[in-house]
Amino acid sequence: MTPRATVLSVRGLSVRFLMPGGRRIAAVTDAHFDVAAGDCLALIGESGCGKSVLASALLGLLPANARTAGEARLGDLDLLAADERTLARTVRGRLVGLIPQSPAAHLTPVRTVRSHLQETVAALTDTRGRAALRAAAEAAAERAAFPAGHLDRHPHELSGGLAQRAATALALVGDAPLLLADEPTTGLDRDLVDHTVDELRRHVDTGRRSLLVITHDLAAARRIADRVAVMYAGRIVELTDAQAFFGTPGPRHPYSRGLLQALPGRAFTAIPGMPPALGDLPRGCAFAPRCDRATDACTVLPQPVDGTACHHPHLPEDLRA
Repeated sequence: MTPRATVLSVRGLSVRFLMPGGRRIAAVTDAHFDVAAGDCLALIGESGCGKSVLASALLGLLPANARTAGEARLGDLDLLAADERTLARTVRGRLVGLIPQSPAAHLTPVRTVRSHLQETVAALTDTRGRAALRAAAEAAAERAAFPAGHLDRHPHELSGGLAQRAATALALVGDAPLLLADEPTTGLDRDLVDHTVDELRRHVDTGRRSLLVITHDLAAARRIADRVAVMYAGRIVELTDAQAFFGTPGPRHPYSRGLLQALPGRAFTAIPGMPPALGDLPRGCAFAPRCDRATDACTVLPQPVDGTACHHPHLPEDLRA
């Protein structure tokens, strides 16, 4: 099989927030991953682990007190080094389509979905003229399975599922090669979660787009992902094939296994303890205080080996899905 071209290549991405008094918050540390054409990478982990900060860094949407390091290459363009003009005119919408958290909150409340779509079409394409813009907006809605009969509704008149589809339609307008979906299933019931991820997967399966989906919903990740990256306390601690992660042989990192075992369909056992504060991380493995496999070796920061950053990973002979 011919390897698929890499769309996004992230190397050593780190984000620090400078706080009053000289304090630094290590929100993301040394992230490495690729997203290939026609593939979906799911970035998973508990709330507050740095997933959404990473997404904001890729789009240049961090606050002024943020400092980034590393590279995030989309083709020949390093997103971390790009200036605001390049990000606004070249990247957002055209190279990266964002599907944000709580999409209804990102829509202007006094404008209809049709108005949002027509404005986005006018900004991101060469379409001109009232009739052409109207037709293009309706075509964009159809691509995201947004019903034409709801185009003249305002955001507050939309259900969670329809707001999600409206956000997806807006993200698809510019034919961006990379879709970035940040917690796209938050607040949706299980049927709508399944429908939402299936719709996103459909746009990836055309082979024209790649998808980076950020989520704490493991069931959604299992349904949509080709590969899984697990983040803990700002670091990616495991990067592996989704089928192996959710099935056999299962994840190798103790934290990853703990996430799966917390699911109702598994052991339904919570991971003991709490994640560390990102402003007060230990020198060694941040998960060690919560890990039943920890030893003195864990006082040294583990480096990734075969996609897993752990001194005591679960080995194939003792892994059970």
